[in-house]
Amino acid sequence: MAHTESYTCDVCGDKKGVDGDWWLAWVDCFHGDTPSEDQPLIQLTRWQLKQAHAPNVRHLCGAQCASTMVNRFLSVQHEKPESHCDTP
Repeated sequence: MAHTESYTCDVCGDKKGVDGDWWLAWVDCFHGDTPSEDQPLIQLTRWQLKQAHAPNVRHLCGAQCASTMVNRFLSVQHEKPESHCDTP
């Protein structure tokens, strides 16, 4: 029996088909000179199946949803400028 994967846009809920301009995004950490200077940063890249399986990666169906996700990230950072990277 064949295994079929399906992906859903984390912004609008569209299902990924064969075609489309899909993107991947995730939040990482920009390391400052000291831990108190560390800041969250968002990363965005073209769709890549291997990366699509990575933990905490968001699936985005196109430029509009990618822009929405970046805007949401920027809004949170603006509201909480003192926020730093989560540390385990």
